[in-house]
Amino acid sequence: MANPGYGKRSAPGQRPRSNHDFAHLPAREAAVAAYIDRLPDGADISVKTLARVLPYGQCALGTALRRLQREGHLRRGRERLPGTDSVRWITRSWFSRTARADDWWAAFTRGDVMGEPPQGRPRPTRSRAHVLLAALGRSAPALSLSEADCAGLAPLVVQWYVRGAGDDDVLRALTTGLPTPVHHPAALVRRRLTDKLPPTPAPEPGPPASRPPRLMECAECGVPGRPEALPGGLCRVCRGAPPPGVHHHAPPSAPAIHAYATEMRAAILEKRREATLT
Repeated sequence: MANPGYGKRSAPGQRPRSNHDFAHLPAREAAVAAYIDRLPDGADISVKTLARVLPYGQCALGTALRRLQREGHLRRGRERLPGTDSVRWITRSWFSRTARADDWWAAFTRGDVMGEPPQGRPRPTRSRAHVLLAALGRSAPALSLSEADCAGLAPLVVQWYVRGAGDDDVLRALTTGLPTPVHHPAALVRRRLTDKLPPTPAPEPGPPASRPPRLMECAECGVPGRPEALPGGLCRVCRGAPPPGVHHHAPPSAPAIHAYATEMRAAILEKRREATLT
């Protein structure tokens, strides 16, 4: 067992254990996931400890754990202990035998998660915000959205939940006074979710919330960040992505380089000629 606060924590709302929970993973990752799944909460699942009990080295286990993060089975972060006078954060390693999408982990971080999908082939659980958007077309057919639209707009709905709004508040803001016709449903929903976002409520006196806030960390370098900025449990730098606003362009072709060099030589010669005449 790990020191208090440093061991495994089971994610809520998982399916009952079966023989096919990790069939979608490679053999090594499936074996590691099955072993972690059967450990009790509070067990040490660090690379060093796993290497002492599993037939894999630390490098191989590190690679396996990163794969489990990408597949939605593992996240690392911090959680504030409830019921304490001072702010105390403890390290957590959350594990889920049911694969979770990035938006589910984001909702879990905020204390806002949905139940399990119907029985069948395992698939990531949709968040409450995603479910609301997917069902939007039932009450307002003009606002029917695609799966990709729902995934992209769900974080905006979560901001409403964070500010105290309920499902009825969101639906009212999205469906009241619709133009006819609606040419771009996703664009209209995005605009309304942004423009009509409620203000941040003032803190109410009383005991702290029963659900402690959580903070995700990059599993590679440990930098804290919002779940949306840590897809697959990794920050931008550890994913090898360029910094915001930086775009990689393909290098110019050889003919383009030669043409540019010719233009520069002509410009230099013209400058020299002008200098000689003056």
